[in-house]
Amino acid sequence: MSGGTYLGMPSFPAAARLATQDKQLRANLTRATHTIRDKRAKAVAELEDWAELREAGKRIKDHTLRHLDRYLLQLEEKVTEAGGHVHWARDAAEANQIVTDLVRAAGGGDDQPREVVKVKSMATQEIGLNEALAEAGITAYETDLAELIVQLGHDRPSHILVPAIHRNRTEIRDIFRREMAAWGRPAPDELTDTPADLAEAARLHLREKFLRAKVAVSGANFMIAETGTLVVLESEGNGRMCLTLPETLISVVGIEKILPSWQDLEVFLQLLPRSSTAERMNPYTTMWTGTTQGDGPSDFHLVLLDNGRTDTLADTVGRQALRCIRCSACLNVCPVYERAGGHAYGSAYPGPIGAILTPQLRGTATEIDASLPYASTLCGACYEVCPVAIDIPEVLVHLRAQVTENEPGHRAEHAAMKAATYAMTHPTAYRVAQAAAISTRRLQPRKNLPIGPAKAWTEARDLPELPKQTFRQWWKETHR
Repeated sequence: MSGGTYLGMPSFPAAARLATQDKQLRANLTRATHTIRDKRAKAVAELEDWAELREAGKRIKDHTLRHLDRYLLQLEEKVTEAGGHVHWARDAAEANQIVTDLVRAAGGGDDQPREVVKVKSMATQEIGLNEALAEAGITAYETDLAELIVQLGHDRPSHILVPAIHRNRTEIRDIFRREMAAWGRPAPDELTDTPADLAEAARLHLREKFLRAKVAVSGANFMIAETGTLVVLESEGNGRMCLTLPETLISVVGIEKILPSWQDLEVFLQLLPRSSTAERMNPYTTMWTGTTQGDGPSDFHLVLLDNGRTDTLADTVGRQALRCIRCSACLNVCPVYERAGGHAYGSAYPGPIGAILTPQLRGTATEIDASLPYASTLCGACYEVCPVAIDIPEVLVHLRAQVTENEPGHRAEHAAMKAATYAMTHPTAYRVAQAAAISTRRLQPRKNLPIGPAKAWTEARDLPELPKQTFRQWWKETHR
């Protein structure tokens, strides 16, 4: 798969049909997701008050979303007071232009930086920042190990937490050997596929970029309104190198990532590590408030990204998707994701959360976005593991209704619904239809329908067997 944006990708059913035929992909996904989900279950079971923490996270997020305007203005005031600069971006194009202009300005004219180092960020993937910078002649180097693998492999991320989850160690070794030299320091000639060797090769490759870069781009897991503080949680330390070494730091953050206070952050510092990496506490938690002379970047810019979030907030059912803290727990338990992988979703946000978040941020005008609410069995496993209690099945059904209202539908489906409506509102017609169905039950197919619009539906399921008599008939016979 080539790198770049997700525009022009096929609908989920078409992409998933191809993905499920890749045996190596399915083996990689099954092994990785089952390992992560098992570890997460053990980590969560250690806390007796996990249900209370989950409810607290939900309530904090809902409260913040109800008063988002007030907290965003408070955040802007505090960031500015601390020496930072706040920019507001209505959409992806505006955000990309702001970042591009800031990177150019950081060089002071002719001495423009032609490269930036990046902290792993879902928001910058969402807006296609790397591609926008490339068009402006600026190279963005991913420094998260998994993101580096994806970038070197001319690939796309397929998981929120582990973007290269679809790759195994041998594939990663081959990518490093083949591609690293074109991006900087080459991989060692004797590179093996052991995790230690792969990590060391990435470390040596990235170190020169950390020491050379003048500008870094990040996202943020949380923003604290009362102090203007940004928070990034990570496992490798590469993010901290980006957040502390360059002269200029640009953070692109969705407006929903805000929390009112430090007390609220305490709840999420327990929810997120256990739900994502199954750790009691993540190895690196970096926090910064504006700029401090002699400590970290001397120039800090915060780009607050809307890009469909305000429209999502207006939907009383769908807005709960904005609670998401990007832990990826829902991906690791989803039977659809496990078999189809992340690329089939055609978005920076794969899995169950992507199936409800992407159609709201981008709309359902395209075939891929309209198909995403159907990329689920509605089994409810995603809701059970969500640390902020997003009822993903509820939102999926809600979005399916919206898609149905906006599409003409199949003529046979319209005819069937009209017939059912008439029967349900006319008791005599309903009884006649029941009697006809039962009297002809021996002639009705039990397996796949050979033709017609229901053929695809019955390819994956058996038709239900009709009973020998209706409930009314049974009641009449047994209660004479």
